[in-house]
Amino acid sequence: MIEIVGLTKSFGIGQGRVEVLRGVDLRIEQGERIAVVGSSGAGKTTFMHIIGALDRPTSGSVSYQGTNISSLKGAVLDAFRNGTVGFVFQFNQLLPEFTALENVMMPALVARKTHREASPMAEALLREVGLGHRLHHKPGQLSGGEQQRVAIARALVMSPQLLLADEPTGNLDSRTADEIFRLLNDLHQSRGLTMVIVTHSETLAGRMDRIVHMEDGLVRA
Repeated sequence: MIEIVGLTKSFGIGQGRVEVLRGVDLRIEQGERIAVVGSSGAGKTTFMHIIGALDRPTSGSVSYQGTNISSLKGAVLDAFRNGTVGFVFQFNQLLPEFTALENVMMPALVARKTHREASPMAEALLREVGLGHRLHHKPGQLSGGEQQRVAIARALVMSPQLLLADEPTGNLDSRTADEIFRLLNDLHQSRGLTMVIVTHSETLAGRMDRIVHMEDGLVRA
């Protein structure tokens, strides 16, 4: 599904240049669940942003089903990000002034779906993640686990094939983190998702199909 070849990413110039990724090669199969682990500064989040087309590599390529996404631009790139990839972040980035339903609707509205189209899609997903009773609550009225469920629903509202999650349980207690993992696993099975999760949790990583270790901007066997 995804083929990553010679991926590098650096910031700055001259003596201030920092190489964050230094030649990453990786192949991710359709439907695979991958945990990306490594110490802080290993390049995990940068790697995630590049394979999700949130950032561009300095060199190398990321091919998604045969298309080099690093070469996509403008509206085509926006459509790829919004329709093919779902993102879940450690800090859920929900919009505090909007309800759970309105937050989940956002990607569909960005894709120019009407409110009448987007609302039932969002409601169905919130019910699927166990929040059918919290549709009209704002993030400040929800627990941390409920907020992350809203973020997961938002990530899936456009029915992406690839879900990228950066420390999705990092701010949660162990019981709530386990609930979120079980939810992600259920969604993986029901939707045939390919999942790449950055995590410091050995428990979460150990439940995935494969663990990728990153160290000093490289993938280590």
